[in-house]
Amino acid sequence: MSFDITHPDIHETVWRALEEDIGPGDITSEACVPADRKAEGCFVAREPLVVAGTELLPLIYQMRGGIEDVTLATTSGQRAEPGQQIACARGNARTLLECERVALNFLQRLSGVATTARRYVDEVAGTKCRILDTRKTTPGLRRLEKMSAAAGGVSNHRMGLFDAVLIKNNHTAAAGGVRAALERAYRTGLSVEIEIHSHAELEEALACGAKRILLDNFTLEEVAEHIQFIAGRAEVELSGGINLENVRAYAQTGADFISCGAITHSAVAVDINFRLKLN
Repeated sequence: MSFDITHPDIHETVWRALEEDIGPGDITSEACVPADRKAEGCFVAREPLVVAGTELLPLIYQMRGGIEDVTLATTSGQRAEPGQQIACARGNARTLLECERVALNFLQRLSGVATTARRYVDEVAGTKCRILDTRKTTPGLRRLEKMSAAAGGVSNHRMGLFDAVLIKNNHTAAAGGVRAALERAYRTGLSVEIEIHSHAELEEALACGAKRILLDNFTLEEVAEHIQFIAGRAEVELSGGINLENVRAYAQTGADFISCGAITHSAVAVDINFRLKLN
């Protein structure tokens, strides 16, 4: 997924963020700064990070008006070091000031997701395992957070409940068991993944022809045993209890995928500074 800001959801998210913060006007800037004052504002990394969301800046300023030029020194997916300029904007000083917090909120949050994603990807380098994101995203920000995760190098899992079949344990219970859930899911004609929680469920899923198995909340030893038993009959995804400290060990079991909710739900906003100077 490229960092494409053309989707209507993105425009609505940016508009709502601006309305939430600025409302009827930035009374401080209006009181202190002459209406015709020109300035330049630059976003600067204050720690090592992976950039995400700079492509939003032209959209943010376009919605407010008064900005003559936006220069993106970096684009989503690129690394930045402390002191490095990420982007600069030139134009009306009031506009730069009133958009400062919204722009920083997006850049710091989304770059935090991308930076976290890259850490997971780096940890499994050299294995065949691919890192996936999940649906554990901030409500209303899923598209942006998934684009940021992809910028960090992970593969996007399903966007929502509407674009892939993933049978979780509650689906299995509601359907009446593994076989019943799989038989109904196969009727969709789509690829099907099923989560299992015991060896008995694994045996039943494989007997039913499951081609993608999600092993959830198993120990390293259990994962290794299950992957040996599967013996290439299905792709294997791991989840649950996997973090930066143990992700490589799990990847080395031979798993095809590891899905990690922490990439989005636990990403820490990175430190980016906005520096304004008069033209």
